[in-house]
Amino acid sequence: MKRTEKPYTHILADKDIKDSFSINYWDARSFEAEPHYRSTYNRVFLIKAGEGGLQIDGTTYLISANDLFLISKGQVYNFNKGAVISGYEISFGDCFWEKAPASANNCKAVLFNNTTTDQQVAVSNADLTDLTVNFNHLHAEYVKDDYINKPDVLAAYLKIIMIKIANLNALLTKGSDSYENKLYREFLYLVNNKYQSTHEVADFARELGITTRKLTDLCNRCSGKGAKDIINGQLIAEAKRSLQFSAKTIKEVAYQLNFSTPDQFSHFFKKNTQLSPHQYRGNFAQIGM
Repeated sequence: MKRTEKPYTHILADKDIKDSFSINYWDARSFEAEPHYRSTYNRVFLIKAGEGGLQIDGTTYLISANDLFLISKGQVYNFNKGAVISGYEISFGDCFWEKAPASANNCKAVLFNNTTTDQQVAVSNADLTDLTVNFNHLHAEYVKDDYINKPDVLAAYLKIIMIKIANLNALLTKGSDSYENKLYREFLYLVNNKYQSTHEVADFARELGITTRKLTDLCNRCSGKGAKDIINGQLIAEAKRSLQFSAKTIKEVAYQLNFSTPDQFSHFFKKNTQLSPHQYRGNFAQIGM
């Protein structure tokens, strides 16, 4: 369950993590007046028990037991005051992920190239038990003294966890076959990295070597959304983030997202949110970066 509310008045950058990887275990950790962070790492929160709220990009997600949250680098997050959490936090950067076997790359693409689709994932009791065993193993290895190839061992454990998470709710099996899944993951990767260059389905289809119709049909089968909806979702998420968490003008946001004019951007934004960029920003406190 989630709701939208006014976000934060101050944002901090993530602190650097040694070797771009960490895993922490929280036993009934209570959050008070915590700062809000712009994540420079990908994050996984596995909640075994908890209550309160977690804000991600201005949306509050209500926390309960058997919850899993995915946060991509660049997103702004904060646990609300009064939240109490028992569970794990994994943080990892792209340079650490490169140590993971290449066969796990598809999982990272599905989970973190479009987190707005699966920001919060409910976990069954059986899956929670299974995941907890793997998180326990990873944490136990992480707290050991450093040794040669320790990062490679941690990356191997992380690969297993990512595969298991990606298979929750059939995140990797929604396509009708492995070829379609591969194309869909490539499309998500392209959208995540090239949305500022083009907004056209035809351009992404051309790069994938398929027709526009096939790409749209493929996206519908794999995600229940059309290709254009996925591209627009990425643009709206980035636009909201810039409007909420930066002092950029509407014109600057429009050109950053590769719209020809501020008016074109404003029309697009209002069509998808029912608010103009000025109205949307007016709902939030101005941010001092």
